[in-house]
Amino acid sequence: MLDVGGVPAFVHCGGVDFDPAKPAVVLVHGAGQDHSHFRFITRALAHRGVSVAAPDLPGHGRSAGSAPDSIRGMAAWVVALLDVLGVERAVLSGHSMGSLIALETAASAPDRVAGIVLTGSGESMPVHPDLQAAADKADTLAVELISGWVHSGSDRLGGHPQPGSWTRGITDRLLERELESTLAGDLAACASYAAADRVSSVSCPITVVVATEDVMTPARAGRNLAATTGARLIEVHGTGHNVVMEHPEPVLAEILRLVGG
Repeated sequence: MLDVGGVPAFVHCGGVDFDPAKPAVVLVHGAGQDHSHFRFITRALAHRGVSVAAPDLPGHGRSAGSAPDSIRGMAAWVVALLDVLGVERAVLSGHSMGSLIALETAASAPDRVAGIVLTGSGESMPVHPDLQAAADKADTLAVELISGWVHSGSDRLGGHPQPGSWTRGITDRLLERELESTLAGDLAACASYAAADRVSSVSCPITVVVATEDVMTPARAGRNLAATTGARLIEVHGTGHNVVMEHPEPVLAEILRLVGG
C-alpha cells in the first residue's frame, strides 16, 4: 500500500520489492478491472530484473478514493505514482482503458515515459449505447455484454498457459465487483477520449498489440492507431480483446524488448 496524493493505493510488484534503480515498468489495467488483469506478466517481469508496478487505479480493487472521471485525470495519477515510487522514467503497458491512460501519460509527461505498449487500443474507443446504459444502471447485463465481447471462443477450449485458469470467469468476478462503483465512469471516460488528437504529442517508442478476434476494440482500430503513430504493430491470432489474459507472451516480450531485457 502506498500513499498517492494522500489516498491509499494498492500496487502489486510481482512478489519482489520495488527498486527504482532498476528498469521500471508500470502496468495499467482497463475499465472495471484491477492489477490482477496482468497477473501472468507481473511476476515474469519482477523475476527478470525489472521493477514492476501494477496498481489498482483510484477507486478500483484495493485502492481507496474516487476514480478520476477522465483519461487525463487518470494519467495525472500515474505520474503522481511515479513520483511516489521514485521513478524518473518508466515503460508503460496499458490494456484497453489503460492503453489510453498510457498514451495520455506519454503525451502529457513525455520526460517520464520511456516507451508504451498498448493492447486492446485504437484511435478512439466508442462504447455501445446499450452497454453504457446498462453500466449506468449497474445492470448485470453490462457484465454479460463485456464478458461476451472481450474473450475469444478459444477461451472455452482449454490450453491456457496457466492450467486451470478460467479467464472468462475471472473477468465476470472483477466486473461484478466494480459494477456499482467504477465501471460506468470508466466506460464514459474511454468514449470521450480521442487518442487521435494526442498521438502527435507522443515522442517515445510505441508498440500496438492487436488481437484478430477482438470484438470490443476491433483489430482495425489498433492497426489505424499504429499507422497514424508509426508504431511497431504486432498481431496476435486466435485471441480476443483480453489478449493479456489469454495470450500474454507477446505482450511480455514487447515490454522486455523496450526495457532492454
